[in-house]
Amino acid sequence: MSTPILRVARPTDNPAALLPFYKDGLGFQLLTSFTAHNGFDGLMLGHAQAPYHLEFTQKLGHAVGRAPSQDHLLVFYLPDADEWHAAVGRMKTAGFAPVPAYNPYWDQQGLTFEDPDGYRVVLQHAAWTL
Repeated sequence: MSTPILRVARPTDNPAALLPFYKDGLGFQLLTSFTAHNGFDGLMLGHAQAPYHLEFTQKLGHAVGRAPSQDHLLVFYLPDADEWHAAVGRMKTAGFAPVPAYNPYWDQQGLTFEDPDGYRVVLQHAAWTL
């Protein structure tokens, strides 16, 4: 069975404001963008060979607001210490400081960062296991 591709898609009021967070901070690449596609503008960010990417869309004239809670997370497990420190360093260099996690579990082995829309990303210094 082949590995499916996961696209996480969500609306935003300002796609351009998200670019520094996901591109400069998290190191994602801008895979593609589109304008006026059935009334939507959007960005797709990810890593060319990764089985996932993020899509942010904006419908002009429609406000979506901020994240509904502080517990809306994307979690990236980075067990390698050098990779984890590099990821945290990129976020800080891009101007993003860690925030206290809503669920204190994430503060035990990771750091949480909040994007301009209020959604959060955890850089977890651990391997994912069941």
